[in-house]
Amino acid sequence: MRDILTIDLFGDAVTLPSGRRGRPSHKWSKSSADKVILGLAMGMVTSEIANGLGISLPTLRKYYFSELKRADMQRDRFELWRVHQLAELANAGNVSAIKELGKVMATRDRAKALADLEDADDLPKAPRIGVKQQR
Repeated sequence: MRDILTIDLFGDAVTLPSGRRGRPSHKWSKSSADKVILGLAMGMVTSEIANGLGISLPTLRKYYFSELKRADMQRDRFELWRVHQLAELANAGNVSAIKELGKVMATRDRAKALADLEDADDLPKAPRIGVKQQR
């Protein structure tokens, strides 16, 4: 019997049972790879991503190893993509995008200032003066 492909509720291609034993083999797709990248950008762990795709953890590691290898940079890539989209909308004259871009910049500036303050706390402090020396 041939496998029958259909689309599920979330728009994923699903193979209906063909009469053969076992689960049908997973087929890599661009949309699934994008979902893995988005899950990593949102801070999901690999087991949550595998459950979301309906595959096992070893299958996730086998088919999406290159996306998982760059897991630490996916959040930064998503933020940069988001800012790029806002900038394109702002260039087209979208006032809401201009305001949102300003908010993103203010948030990043605030985070940088806090990081600079924390670095300033690492500086060596002046030695404490005892009570006798103060008198």
